Amino acid sequence: MPNAPTPTPAPTAGPAPVPAPGAVTTPAKPEAPAANPVSKAVPAPAPAPAKAAPTAKGAATDSAPDDTDDAVPRPATITPLTIVLGVVSAVLLVAVIIFWIQVGVRDQTIEGQKNRAEQVEANAVQLQAQVDEDKKGAARLEKQLADAKAETVQIKADFDKAKSVAAELQMQLDKARAAATGFQTQMEEAKVASIKRQGEVEVAQAQVTVLQEQMHQAKSEAAHFQEQLAVAKTSLDDLQAKLTAAQAQVAQLQKPPARK
Repeated sequence: MPNAPTPTPAPTAGPAPVPAPGAVTTPAKPEAPAANPVSKAVPAPAPAPAKAAPTAKGAATDSAPDDTDDAVPRPATITPLTIVLGVVSAVLLVAVIIFWIQVGVRDQTIEGQKNRAEQVEANAVQLQAQVDEDKKGAARLEKQLADAKAETVQIKADFDKAKSVAAELQMQLDKARAAATGFQTQMEEAKVASIKRQGEVEVAQAQVTVLQEQMHQAKSEAAHFQEQLAVAKTSLDDLQAKLTAAQAQVAQLQKPPARK
């Protein structure tokens, strides 16, 4: 075993206490060496002056705490200010994260509202185009309705005119029929007179011939008037059909147009 160095007693006011064998000593803090010189273990009584010096092993044991004071690291001390700063930093970090999330949500909300606004604007433009197209269609329908009304008025006028012509032709036909009936009566009377008066046969025959010619003429006129009446009735039927079609078209145009 190497020789242990001989401890040099520190210059103190009195003799340094020697710890008992097996006792654990606590080294004093270097920043305040004279504040609390008493160790945690109970010190042994000071040795007598006449006692022999301690052995090398004891000297090495006594000097070991003094040599290891600088080698042992001191435990780190946590001050309340550090704790407060850590808590504040954590709170600020949480607040920053929450604020960042809120900003993201706000940006998403703004983007969604912007998209909805653009969609609403596009729908408004489309609706305006549809409204303009409906206005143009309504103007066309109004023009068609006015034309149909004017055509209906013209057809009614033609119908009234044809009706008056047909009535006049009917009157002429009635007159021709009356004349033919009169001629027929005169012919019958002439026949009876010719039978009664055999002497007047030639005259009666001449009268009959004249009356027959007149009757044929009246019949031809009656047939002509009958044909004119048939033509007038056909024209009247055509005008009636046109009037019905025009009234149906007017009713169709007066209906409100269906929305797209």
